[in-house]
Amino acid sequence: MPKNSSPIVIEDYCSEWPHLFTQEAGLIQRVVGNYITVVEHIGSTAVPGLAAKPIIDILIGVKSLADTPHFIAPLQQLGYIYVPEHEAELPERRYLYKQKDNEGTFHLHIVEPESEFFSRHIAFRDYLRSHPEAVAEYASLKLRLAREFGSDRSGYTDAKTEFIQSIEKLTQKA
Repeated sequence: MPKNSSPIVIEDYCSEWPHLFTQEAGLIQRVVGNYITVVEHIGSTAVPGLAAKPIIDILIGVKSLADTPHFIAPLQQLGYIYVPEHEAELPERRYLYKQKDNEGTFHLHIVEPESEFFSRHIAFRDYLRSHPEAVAEYASLKLRLAREFGSDRSGYTDAKTEFIQSIEKLTQKA
């Protein structure tokens, strides 16, 4: 992820976010579609009505992470930056991002669809999509944390963990 010292900005939900996802997913499918089994819009921009950082998170399911050398270069040609350093912490995921004006615009999370990472992110998104009270609570939390943490992205992310884990527990009971 780009190093960024600017303040964390949480924006009201934007109806353009799903369209941006669809456009970008189409570009990705064109260059590496033969490796992809599924493409999903995840993260806060995938939840109607949820305030978010204006970054589109794209979850890509691939047949095998062993094919990584074949799909990284074409994605880099689309402007994505590959961050292999994250694989030490999350070996089941390949992470890339695209930025504009030193701000991330798209984050790619490439995993095998059978992975826990894949199912956890889909379940979280789907829970929020069907529980407006959780959306309101999460939006309020994110706005408060953005004010509290300023430009400390790591602190902001860590501070959201308890809420995220509480939702994940609810999805496991369902």
